[in-house]
Amino acid sequence: MKIVIRVDASPQIGTGHVMRCLALAEALKEKGASVEFICREHKGHLIERIQNQGFSVYTLSNTTKPGDFEYGNLHHSAWLGETQIEDADQCRPVLDNVQPDWLIVDHYAIDQAWQSELKGAFRKLMVIDDLSDRHHQCDLLLDQTYGRQEEDYQGLVPEYCQMLLGSQYALLRPEFALWREYSLQRRARPELQKLLITMGGVDSDNITGQVLHALATCELPKALEITVVMGAIAPHLAVIKAQAAAMPYKTKVKVDINNIAEIMANADLAIGAAGATTWERCCLGLPSLLVVLAENQVLIAKLIAQSNVAVVLDKSKLPRTCLALHSLYKESQEYSRRSSEVTDGNGVRKVLEQIL
Repeated sequence: MKIVIRVDASPQIGTGHVMRCLALAEALKEKGASVEFICREHKGHLIERIQNQGFSVYTLSNTTKPGDFEYGNLHHSAWLGETQIEDADQCRPVLDNVQPDWLIVDHYAIDQAWQSELKGAFRKLMVIDDLSDRHHQCDLLLDQTYGRQEEDYQGLVPEYCQMLLGSQYALLRPEFALWREYSLQRRARPELQKLLITMGGVDSDNITGQVLHALATCELPKALEITVVMGAIAPHLAVIKAQAAAMPYKTKVKVDINNIAEIMANADLAIGAAGATTWERCCLGLPSLLVVLAENQVLIAKLIAQSNVAVVLDKSKLPRTCLALHSLYKESQEYSRRSSEVTDGNGVRKVLEQIL
């Protein structure tokens, strides 16, 4: 079986789309599928990361400057770097050469215009979405948003489209399921010795720095260890490292790590973005304080808050971090239990069954 995945990363897009596609690609590869990627060379593209994991990447040059053309009418149109038609034209030679059984698209700037343009260049199309804000011409649609319902896509996908909806389908790497039992067992006796901060691979607004500033004024256990996880493309990385060194609590900054599941499993509480890593923390039952960093995270945060799965804090209210953190710790066992019910970490396997 031949698979082609169209996905991008950049400071605007973030790294989550590529990371979840890599989790799926690894599982497909283990089943004997040939998996290749198509990515545009945006700043912070992660192409080398994909190649280092053993996958071929067809690169699309990033030569167009903002304002050179009318991007389109989608809310995230500018994230593509070209019009949908131009991007499709650039992808066509790759698809004609590979002739994939499945084309998988994970991109907020792509809808049925791009998909229809490439009709006939693949056997089946899978779309990974989180927004339910545009039309798709696909055979399979995955939306791992907690609480997502079929009516959210009514009229947006063909009647024949099979939909995999909800956080039980979250595309997590296998290590999260492996660390799940250990992580859940150690939360039987709540303590606050290790705090994890993870605002995604980019954090262009330096929310991490604001959180550290707030934590510096908190009355927390003196022996507390804070671990900050960031991506190498994060624009404020150097500033955060300097800030960490000046913290009143032992604070480490880790960059582009490959053992995040282990770190999460051994953390007592977490402060993180309300994006894709939400499902990772839920799988491990890690009580979390969620910060909404982008518009596409608003719905996730709203549903999470309504179900008391985590404590949600708007980024405009970061000075209240201490109060929110104490509230989280006070009921950490309940937050751990509720969050662990959101996903069991086996989403990739469930999605794989439908593809294969």
